[in-house]
Amino acid sequence: MAQQASPDRLPDREAKLGRPMGERRSVQGVVLLLPGGEPRGLRRRSAVSVAAALPLARRIARAGQEEALAVHLVHYRYRGWNGAAAHPVADTEWAVDEVVRRYGDVSVCLVGTDVGGRAALRAGGHPAVSAVLAIAPWLPDPADEPGAVEREPVAQLAGRRVLLVHGTNDERSDPELSYRLAERAKKTNADVCRFEVHSDGHGLHQHRAEVTALAEDFVLGTLGGRDFARPLADALAAPPPLGLRMPLAAGFGSSLPR
Repeated sequence: MAQQASPDRLPDREAKLGRPMGERRSVQGVVLLLPGGEPRGLRRRSAVSVAAALPLARRIARAGQEEALAVHLVHYRYRGWNGAAAHPVADTEWAVDEVVRRYGDVSVCLVGTDVGGRAALRAGGHPAVSAVLAIAPWLPDPADEPGAVEREPVAQLAGRRVLLVHGTNDERSDPELSYRLAERAKKTNADVCRFEVHSDGHGLHQHRAEVTALAEDFVLGTLGGRDFARPLADALAAPPPLGLRMPLAAGFGSSLPR
């Protein structure tokens, strides 16, 4: 059972930035990795979720060396979203402020998975954020919160490049919910696209290599100024529904030409 506490009895904790990976001196851009979590929970952040985010963080740090990118994992105060409190959003906004304090006027890309994916989308309106990547974003089940997806804000994503990635067999967060959110966001922001990973589940384990390559391509294209791979460029340019239901092809990042 999820741990419960009244708002005035929340454990006194602070969010933290993980140790920097990649460039540490002349930083030109920063990637914040936002790990998964739980719908509700006031226990400390999950070490398992943080560990799951590390391989992607390390890959982006290696790939972004020439572009002088720094990568940080965000450590939440609590592992749960916790309803209207939306704790990971506040923690993400704090993390972006901390990046600006440490590095100055740099562009930030938010890369979130699961609960972190929703937090990335919500916090994308921060002035320092130029790009948002939400991987298998956790969104509220309409059975529990009728109309919640339609109320989920998207206006803050204007002026950002936004990519959503979702497995079609996700049983934790219905992929149609992320499609509906992307569809709403696309109406006011042309730079929104979404890839579907066919037959894969919430963890995207079957096509991890392709998802990781897509994430790298998006980050280096948005922060590093590199050309996007052709499928990503096509997805951003395509009108809905094509650009929001783009299939992630097997071998992306290894066999597909740019």
